[in-house]
Amino acid sequence: MSRRLVLLLAVTCAVAVGNIYFPQAVTPLLADGLHVPSDAAAPAVTATQIGYTAGIVLLVPLGDRFAHRSFLVVLLALTGLALLAAGCAPALQPLVALSAVVGLTTVAAQVVGPLAAGLVAPDRRGAVIGTLLSGSTGGMLLARTFSGTLGEWLGWRAPYLVAAALALLLAIVLAFAVPATAPGSRQSYPALLAEPLRLLRTEPELRRSCLYQATVFAGFSAVWTCLALLLDGPAYRLGAAAVGMLALVGAATMFCTPLVGRLVDRFGPDPVNTVCLAAVPVSAAILGVGARGGGPGLAALVLGTLLLDVAMQSGMVANQARVYALRPDARSRLNTAYMTCAYLGGSAGSWLGARVWSRAGWWGVCALAAGLAAVALVRHLRALYAAPACHRQPSVDPAAAPGPSSAHSPSASSVRQHR
Repeated sequence: MSRRLVLLLAVTCAVAVGNIYFPQAVTPLLADGLHVPSDAAAPAVTATQIGYTAGIVLLVPLGDRFAHRSFLVVLLALTGLALLAAGCAPALQPLVALSAVVGLTTVAAQVVGPLAAGLVAPDRRGAVIGTLLSGSTGGMLLARTFSGTLGEWLGWRAPYLVAAALALLLAIVLAFAVPATAPGSRQSYPALLAEPLRLLRTEPELRRSCLYQATVFAGFSAVWTCLALLLDGPAYRLGAAAVGMLALVGAATMFCTPLVGRLVDRFGPDPVNTVCLAAVPVSAAILGVGARGGGPGLAALVLGTLLLDVAMQSGMVANQARVYALRPDARSRLNTAYMTCAYLGGSAGSWLGARVWSRAGWWGVCALAAGLAAVALVRHLRALYAAPACHRQPSVDPAAAPGPSSAHSPSASSVRQHR
């Protein structure tokens, strides 16, 4: 796969993920424009996030049933049309409904990953996954700034209309730029929906990847959920704007994940997972110093959040590389299971973090993040001890290895054709 195509797919990830986050910055403008209270406009943001979760469960498995190029083009076209209609919505109720459609269809990033994994050689897969994740991170971080600035200049409808134009333009470009691939499965839609659960039962490597990401993402969500409470409290009294500035520290992960991907290609996912899981308790200890307040405390928060962000995103690269190597014919269904578990972990972490904060404060939240990562680290070390020869080697794609599995895999010939 050429570098130009990798860059194009990374941009696709950025645009798709950005569609989930850009409405957050224009909610006050939206409320003014539609003449509703500010809190009444919040469902437009929530509907997009709910729709995105539903899209991961209901649409991403179809990436194994349909050709990736056609599926991506249809998804982006539907997203573009939904954004266009949302930008022209006359009232809040239709905007909320259209926002749910935007979230449902803007799952292109979760389809791009399995597509890229099938088009690239196994020894370059980690680097490509890291680049795609860098694009997603950039879209998440830049979408709020872009939409907020544009909305201030031209009103709340402008970000929706510009996002619609970007999605429709990408649909046209991808229709010509993405090579054709053969579907990996001929299963019916109900069977595809049920497959992620079956894969969780039958694939132990998928289960441990899901455990690693769910626990780390839970700790990550707990920290960021309570960080605003800490900064707004008596130790700092900085307000919500400080949280936004601190979040920009996470931009460093855009440059780290491609490098981590190359390390995964060279050494395999397990050594990278070891470092990432061990780094989370260290980051939690540094973050704990932030409870002191003042300059030293703020410096600890900056360093701790940076280390936590890098550990979480780098672990994502390692885990996805492991997951994509399991079943070339079922990568979209594997990704559905993996991402669903990760988001469930993040949701649980936010819920737990808020409750721990009310009982034990910031130190309790940091201890929660460290404890969750410790659970995953213990499981990881047990896996390495039980099968060191297997797990310490870089993951090998079954489609790239000789033998019956590559000969009969529905997607193996397609993968070999486009490398």
